[in-house]
Amino acid sequence: MSEISEVLRNAKKIHFIGIGGSGMCPLAEILHAKGYSLQGSDNNESSIVDRIRNLGIPVMMGQRAENIAGADMIVYSAAIMETNPELKAALESGIPTFQRAELFGEITRQYGNCIGICGTHGKTTTTSMTVQAMITAGLDPSAVIGGKLPLTDSYGRIGNSETIVCEACEYVDTFLHLFPNVSVILNIDEDHMEYFKTMDNLIESFRKFALLAKSAVIYNGDDANTLKAVEGIGDKALISFGFGKQNNYYADNIEEVGGAYTEFDAFFNGTLLGRITLAVPGRHNILNALAAVASCIYSGADFESCKKGIESFRGAGRRFEHLGTYKGIDFIDDYAHHPAELRVTLEAAMKLGYKTVWAVFQPFTYSRTYMHFDEFVDVLKIPDRCVMTEIMGSREVNTYNIYTSQLAEKIPNSVWFNTQEEVCDYVLANAKEGDLVLTMGCGDIYKSANMMIQRLKAE
Repeated sequence: MSEISEVLRNAKKIHFIGIGGSGMCPLAEILHAKGYSLQGSDNNESSIVDRIRNLGIPVMMGQRAENIAGADMIVYSAAIMETNPELKAALESGIPTFQRAELFGEITRQYGNCIGICGTHGKTTTTSMTVQAMITAGLDPSAVIGGKLPLTDSYGRIGNSETIVCEACEYVDTFLHLFPNVSVILNIDEDHMEYFKTMDNLIESFRKFALLAKSAVIYNGDDANTLKAVEGIGDKALISFGFGKQNNYYADNIEEVGGAYTEFDAFFNGTLLGRITLAVPGRHNILNALAAVASCIYSGADFESCKKGIESFRGAGRRFEHLGTYKGIDFIDDYAHHPAELRVTLEAAMKLGYKTVWAVFQPFTYSRTYMHFDEFVDVLKIPDRCVMTEIMGSREVNTYNIYTSQLAEKIPNSVWFNTQEEVCDYVLANAKEGDLVLTMGCGDIYKSANMMIQRLKAE
């Protein structure tokens, strides 16, 4: 038995450092549902913190050594620095202390059918789609998702089956701690290069995740980098999906209806399974849906049940999430933070027929902004208007000497502000009835959308 297995078995109170993170929240939800006594801390109030408190889990604001009092196990995320006072106190006191990835791995070890869904883009949407389809099909899965699934109003779920569906993130090789029966690879694109350094290293990491799979690898057969990652893996089932008819699962007869939704015929090995109508826009979501169908059918679901679940899927939290219409202005919030994600999101938005599309973007991490600078400039020219905040550095120090003002200089019809209050003021002073305000980024830019909505409600 591993150390974490032993500690978790005997733990009476577990303390989460940074419990408000999207990766920490679902693990806390699962352990809470299993009956563990939990507590946590965070530096910022948020909707996730509110949710955790509503479950009856105490959350303290601020990071102080005394917060860990009474805990006999500590969990912290990769974003927590070594200088964090709670982490330092835990290590000095000898309380068993584990990274979030280790706990995540231990949870997946306890299931007989772990579906790990990875990829640079689309993880949360595909994981959410798969969970919703499995619930509809009666498979009753457990789940760990990086966004809120509206069907369950949760980030994590405890089911009564041997199946768990997990969003598997490649950042600092987190997903290599998991115990997947099935590894799903959606795509491999250049990201987190401050860690991986080269594309070869990144592809090799995904290859290691594929090799972890006990029984099958479900992969994007149209993506060149993914094909490199699965090349020569012959000791398990290899199941491909894509637009090309050489794939096991593929889409044909695709019809985009007004930019709002997409219809397509789903095939398996040349045989028509049926026609699927997606309520989430964009061709990229066809690939996500095919990956979900392949995962569900491999786990024992029938196609018609999968189709029903996928067609009823309206998106995950912060994934092209429609927040409402106020004073004739539509508000949509999206997690997109990589140029490739921004492109598909903005291209989908521009097809929806709005008078003006306002992209409100918060760059996330100095390294990504610096390494993909030209790509950000290119994609942020797509919307009619672009409003940006200063870069959210998160775990990084700005050794790159990169600033949002440098982006704004290159992007026509763009402005930038230091604070979200200024963003709110500017957009509300200029947006008009018939416009779309689309907030984008993986930090806390959603607060801008909430601020605008609350102000319009109060008028």
